[in-house]
Amino acid sequence: MKLTLKEIANIVNGKLFLQSESNDNFLVNGINTLETAKEDEITFLGNDKYLHFLKDTKALAILVSKEIDISKYKNKNFIVVDNPQLACSKFLDIIYEEKLSKIKVGISPKATIEENVKLGKNISIGHNVIIEEGSKVGDNTKILANVYIGQNVSIGKNCIIYPNVTIREDSKIGDDCILNPGVVIGGEGFGFVPVGNKILKKPQLGYVEIGNNVELGANTTVDRATLSNTTTYIGDNTKIDNLVMIAHNVHIGKNSIIVAQVGVAGSTKIGDKVTIGGQVGIVGHITIGNNIMIGAKSGIMHDLKDNQILAGYPLQSYRNHLMSLAIIKKLPEMYQQLKKILKKLNM
Repeated sequence: MKLTLKEIANIVNGKLFLQSESNDNFLVNGINTLETAKEDEITFLGNDKYLHFLKDTKALAILVSKEIDISKYKNKNFIVVDNPQLACSKFLDIIYEEKLSKIKVGISPKATIEENVKLGKNISIGHNVIIEEGSKVGDNTKILANVYIGQNVSIGKNCIIYPNVTIREDSKIGDDCILNPGVVIGGEGFGFVPVGNKILKKPQLGYVEIGNNVELGANTTVDRATLSNTTTYIGDNTKIDNLVMIAHNVHIGKNSIIVAQVGVAGSTKIGDKVTIGGQVGIVGHITIGNNIMIGAKSGIMHDLKDNQILAGYPLQSYRNHLMSLAIIKKLPEMYQQLKKILKKLNM
């Protein structure tokens, strides 16, 4: 990847401000933080609390918003944009695509592909990949080493499946999906029936369906549904972080974000545009509406209506949650005051 500042400014729809006109021909070799960027790298200011790093950064140029007064920094090159975070993302996309292009198209001789498997065009299949009978893989999909794909699995176009992913039988994955290392799709749901002194297994015979442009983080698990012809479902454009557990028969809508270490119990329905913070626990058989934000470490025990910002355990409005935390910090002081009052009252 070798781009000039002028080329980068065009890519991110920014306006270039140079300390010298000759600088627009300098080649950029990467992007890094304000503190660590080298003289052939660019950087970005995505948060004003890092503003103090601007004067000392060694970066060749800095992506900044229009709100920053760049006239204070005469010896720096700037690319002024509407949204530095978005501009940074566009630049990272170029580096990412370059990395992906290095994955060779073709099938490793060490891969095992069973009969009746349909493979699209320009596919990459790495070492020790196993694809069972009746499965199909769409055009331009990349399947890296040690991936297991069971019988009758459907994987769409332009997907990236990183090493050590397991996709069990009958699972369906849409186009443009990313499954990070260690993801397990279609594992057994946690179904058991206590009978006397025994706990009997309840077989899980359904499947998993994942929409388009979905990303699952490393070691996230999505269990298969319980009954035949039922599904655990994740909607289009939803992004799920590492170490998230999605139980059997859960339905998650479109454009939702679920952060690390969330656990969603069986048969819960989550709507569109829902954001769930890290380590949230969600009980089974409830419905969470659309356009909801839930703070980290919250516990969700009941249905939630649309358009709310909530946090805490017990769950409450975000405002009330902050008030509760403030009161809890004062409890030791309040307790001492109460003891003094009770002592005066001889109680």
